[in-house]
Amino acid sequence: MAAPPPNILWIVTTQWRAQAAGYAGDPNARTPHLDALAAQSVNYAQAVTPHPFGPFARAAMLTGVPSPENGVRDYFDPLPPGAQTIAHALGARGYLTAFFGKWHLSERDQNAELVGEAHARVIVPPERRGGFEFWEGFESGFLLNNPWLHGTRLPAPRQFPGYQSDVVCGRAGDRIEEIGSGIPDTGERRRKAGGPRSETEEPRPPGFGWKNEGWGRGSREDDGNPSLPYPESGVEDRPRPWFCVVSLEPPHPPYDAPVPRGGASWESQAIVLPANVPRGGEVEARARRELAGYYQHLEATDRAIGRLLARVPVEKTVVVFTSVHGDMHGANGLFRKGWPHEESVRVPLLVRAPGPRGPSPGLLNSGLVSLIDLPRTALRWADAGSGDPVAAKEIQLISMPSVVGLPHQCDRVWRGVRTRTRKLVLTEGGAPWLFFDLEHDPGELRNRSSDPGWAREIAELRCLL
Repeated sequence: MAAPPPNILWIVTTQWRAQAAGYAGDPNARTPHLDALAAQSVNYAQAVTPHPFGPFARAAMLTGVPSPENGVRDYFDPLPPGAQTIAHALGARGYLTAFFGKWHLSERDQNAELVGEAHARVIVPPERRGGFEFWEGFESGFLLNNPWLHGTRLPAPRQFPGYQSDVVCGRAGDRIEEIGSGIPDTGERRRKAGGPRSETEEPRPPGFGWKNEGWGRGSREDDGNPSLPYPESGVEDRPRPWFCVVSLEPPHPPYDAPVPRGGASWESQAIVLPANVPRGGEVEARARRELAGYYQHLEATDRAIGRLLARVPVEKTVVVFTSVHGDMHGANGLFRKGWPHEESVRVPLLVRAPGPRGPSPGLLNSGLVSLIDLPRTALRWADAGSGDPVAAKEIQLISMPSVVGLPHQCDRVWRGVRTRTRKLVLTEGGAPWLFFDLEHDPGELRNRSSDPGWAREIAELRCLL
């Protein structure tokens, strides 16, 4: 008998670089919950983001199509309302789909402040929510405390007290437990797909797969706990699998934002810096200041993720942990993201398979995988119920489709190819800009792009672009 399709949970952070975890060997990171997850997972240590900047990476991760082909070329481009996402595909397979947290793919005012309450309260209309049946989150705003949420149950933005990771993980955990019981919070069972509707239910927005309503689309939205007045006739007892994305903003700046008490305290001078951070000047001083706050947000978010994972049915759920991109933090003298260096493009990727159906846990996999592979991977799990979590490739393509006019970000358009041991990056015009021997120079300290001794390899990789 074929295994039933598993639930699928994506936990997606922002600016969490692959190196920054206890299980990855970072001496500064205190991530006990992710370390425990890594011991139960396959660790894809060579995973990359296709585009090291939020909107481009998020669009590619949800659609399985790179930017700008998915419609997102500029930082302010929204995901087109007709774009097909993994939520559409899994919804068509009978999955209940839900999204919690940071969206960053809706229309935004280019002249408005990016940071603050006004941005955090921007409404993402239903037709802009990527086909998720249940949606509760915020466009952006970079408020790491007391976030504003709106969505399926919250027609107007509502502020929730607490650290953002705690709030979003807590809200997602509540819904996972409710749907895991197969019984909505009224005590009634879910209405059978296609069955009669209650007269008190709201009209369905166009373009959504509303045939599966297990996430609790109800008529009452005043207190965040929906009522589900489903009729007695037409109910079904068969549980449906669910797909849930929990999208967290931390450890994104501001790195000096407060974190909950109870964690460690980092002194900037005690931070252990990698060798590729220049010493003795402002780059080192700034890197130490930022990293002291960065590691506090890592630890606080690790705790929130641990509490969420404790509420997930282990034997029925594929868990994916990753980030949309990393952060340079002074490596090679650079800061923030958008750059083609390892600190910016390489991301954590842990995949825990349910029960004995997947590969042995605790494996370190050196295969080349990308966030853009996650939709196809989810469909394989949905269709087969088991198998290798992520299909590795021989190369991965990386790029920045446009220049984002924000301080300290990458200053040019580029495209590149990465293998296990090499990385070639071309300018917008196609000229070699960077070439690194990752095998012998993991810190990318020696740019070989104009070295005649590497000309043949550069030409071979260039053909792949």
